[in-house]
Amino acid sequence: MDLVLRDARVIDGTGGPSYRADVGLTDGRIAAIRAEGAGGARLGGARVLDADGLVLSPGFIDMHAHSDLALLRDPDHSAKAAQGVTLEVIGQDGLSYAPVDDRTLAEVRRTITGWNGGAPGDTGVDFDWRTVGEYLDRLDHGFDGRGIAVNAAYLIPQGTVRMYAVGWDDRPATDAELTRMKRLVAESMEQGAVGMSSGLTYTPGMYANDAELTELCRVVAEYDGYYCPHHRSYGAGALQAYDEMVTLTRHAGCALHLAHATMNFGVNKGKAPELLALLDRALETGADISLDTYPYTPGCTTLVAMLPSWANEGGPDTVLERLRDDTAAERIRHHLEVVGSDGCHGVPIEWDTIEISGVSAPELADHVGRTVAESAGARGESPWTTARRLLIDDRLAPTILQHVGHEENVRAIMRHRVHTGGSDGILQGAKPHPRAYGTFPQYLGRYARDLGVLSLEECVAHLTSRPAARLRLPDRGLVREGYRADLVLFDPATVAAGSTFASPRVLPTGIPYVLIDGRFVIEDGRRTDVLAGRSVRRTPGR
Repeated sequence: MDLVLRDARVIDGTGGPSYRADVGLTDGRIAAIRAEGAGGARLGGARVLDADGLVLSPGFIDMHAHSDLALLRDPDHSAKAAQGVTLEVIGQDGLSYAPVDDRTLAEVRRTITGWNGGAPGDTGVDFDWRTVGEYLDRLDHGFDGRGIAVNAAYLIPQGTVRMYAVGWDDRPATDAELTRMKRLVAESMEQGAVGMSSGLTYTPGMYANDAELTELCRVVAEYDGYYCPHHRSYGAGALQAYDEMVTLTRHAGCALHLAHATMNFGVNKGKAPELLALLDRALETGADISLDTYPYTPGCTTLVAMLPSWANEGGPDTVLERLRDDTAAERIRHHLEVVGSDGCHGVPIEWDTIEISGVSAPELADHVGRTVAESAGARGESPWTTARRLLIDDRLAPTILQHVGHEENVRAIMRHRVHTGGSDGILQGAKPHPRAYGTFPQYLGRYARDLGVLSLEECVAHLTSRPAARLRLPDRGLVREGYRADLVLFDPATVAAGSTFASPRVLPTGIPYVLIDGRFVIEDGRRTDVLAGRSVRRTPGR
């Protein structure tokens, strides 16, 4: 054995009771498990680590991550590694960096600067890929051929595909354009993508109608992938939007994974049971559905995403032109504050719930950490005036926290049998959402240990085997002989998120060891220089 983890309390990911055991690792896999009382000699190895008092679990799988560029820019990546995350699913919300041509890459870089950085002119990453396969190869190469901090699986971003094939027009795709999109999706699945994502409150992906999305999902289903939509509303019309996705994927014969499946805004307070009843009815009739959530009430996105879809039509330069035009800007304000913008989920915006979490221009840093209402008050102007100027001056880059969630909904949804964990962690900005650094210890410490919303065994299953099953990974997500040695050792008495809304970049406590491929990426609570992460690809072929 290369390494033996001795006297660990094994929580194996099945949801079943824990047990004490020695676990031996060889060549990056779990070679042997010797449970206490099983008889025979204790396991021996080249190195033995005393794990008494620690829980040994499979590595955590972040089902909704925004580390698309961070994995290539930051070899340390402790934001995720220190949480025990051994695999992230990226390419989320319908917008990412492959497949692209030169035009599309420039446009998508500008569009999601607030999520990932990487705006045109940013030299932190060499964008030397265009296809999904080339991007996954780039992840495999990582830093000087040594890999990346944690493993990563990729979803085809439907909004990027539409940007590539159709552009920024709000119209149905032509037959030729739909054929091209289907070909891009098929090629990307063949190159290793695990499914397709959408951002149906983000342009241009939101311009796709259900017929178009169904056709793309049929292609995904042919390759045994899944569809992961950020659907059309998390506010007014949320239940209808969930039902739309369930119905669409049933027609397409495609598995469905609901991204950050929350019920937000005042109109949805206490309505989580209605969502869960909708899902239960579908599951009982054979639907293949899962979902992820983060264990916090506020959301996080970009300020420009709040605008109505018509204001975003045409792409970033056109948006800025509209914001600079007083007549168009007044129309945008009316939709935001009176009508309820589709970008703000059909709910009139409440500026005192919109906190600026990051800007790209240093001279605008005094906005960060304040709500738009507070920043406007300090300047003696209306909130819309402040928001409009901020969007223009920072070229659409500001990120926001949106304080519109409900604790009772968060707890109800995380108990559901198809629930998994996803951080939705945006790592950009001076004050990012603490979920980027704290989601998984927050589940283990606050919600399992302190509040008892889930048992520790069930909580671990939500974060390991369930997402591995959704990803169709045959050798991850369980502590089982023959499985990959992607593992976490944590102290159940002290594990906790260190990040807070006031100090969001603080690492967690109580997670002293994290292994990927049998190699320590966290050892004695410190990040090592190991880069054991690679792309995790769906097996090619239909």
